[in-house]
Amino acid sequence: MSDDSRPVHIIGAGPGGLATAAALRARGIRSVVLERSDAVGASWRGHYDRLRLHTTRRRSALPGLAIPRSCGRWVRRDDLVRYLEEYVRHHRLEVATGVEVGRIDRNDDGSWLLRANGGRELSSPVVVVATGHNHTPRVPDWPGRDSFAGELLHARSYRNPEPYAGRDVLVVGTGNTGTEIALDLAEGGAARVRLAVRTPPHIVRRSTLGWPAQATAVAVRRLPVRLVDGMARGLAKVSVPDLSRHGLPRPRTGLYTRVRQGAIPVQDTGFVKAVRRGLIEPVAVVDSFDGDEVRLADGTAITPDAVIAATGYRRGLEEMVGHLGVLDERGLPRARGRRTLPTAAGLYFTGYTNPISGMLRELAIDARRIARAVARTTTD
Repeated sequence: MSDDSRPVHIIGAGPGGLATAAALRARGIRSVVLERSDAVGASWRGHYDRLRLHTTRRRSALPGLAIPRSCGRWVRRDDLVRYLEEYVRHHRLEVATGVEVGRIDRNDDGSWLLRANGGRELSSPVVVVATGHNHTPRVPDWPGRDSFAGELLHARSYRNPEPYAGRDVLVVGTGNTGTEIALDLAEGGAARVRLAVRTPPHIVRRSTLGWPAQATAVAVRRLPVRLVDGMARGLAKVSVPDLSRHGLPRPRTGLYTRVRQGAIPVQDTGFVKAVRRGLIEPVAVVDSFDGDEVRLADGTAITPDAVIAATGYRRGLEEMVGHLGVLDERGLPRARGRRTLPTAAGLYFTGYTNPISGMLRELAIDARRIARAVARTTTD
């Protein structure tokens, strides 16, 4: 962690940070990746056991190294972690683990000062923040939540269905994480699995006749929103059964409109079949807790043994950079990828969107663009 050469500092050793480091190295620019945990890919290591990428192996690779064919088309969580470890070795990246950056400030000369744990202060002309989309688990502040007599946990803490065999479980959240955990529980021996639904999700087939949903997403991502909404509506009617009588009606808002609002479609890996068979029961959204009861928005009360909140994450950037005026009202970077704000030149952000075309694919594109932008500034 020598500061002598003032390398580019990258905060976060997930796919976005590592991809950016490799892209910079390819241009002859030294970088040091700072990671608060003790290993790369920490957020991926923390996901549930059955997780597979919903993007294809070929479209999920980072710059300069393909994911091995032996990982299959839909890469498992553990295989992705091994790939990230190999990625560091292959590109000979400098990664400093156990370093948590708490705040970034401007130096008088216009460079950046990183204040990290242990009293460390690192100076760098360029900083890339890549702490990730899934940084800080978010659990809604439901009334009575803290007095719930059952088990309440965030999806980040869920690993597999074994601890829930024979138990009544409520999963809250209908994104890909919530629906897959509900399916995992239903297939893994839970006595009853209910899924609390605020807004019915768009459901798409992961692939149709070998054609992956991601390929379609890449093809349509620049088309007009209304056109894609109409195309998706027609495709859903012929490819995904109507689950209305099971408590999961088709969404009223168009698929691409929802994507632009931050909601990615659910890729079906068995969820639809489980709902139709009654293995997963959609119910109303959670309203409050009262002792051992969970009260739902439709007035009903249920008594699950456990509640798993697949309710998303906060980016957690406020403490680090909130004072720099670089975040919007949602706590997201106002400039991302290769762009920086005029008032924060040399401060880049990557990985803070959830694109329909695939997070890993877009991180790889961003990495090359950031490296190109950094190279231009260092040669000007």
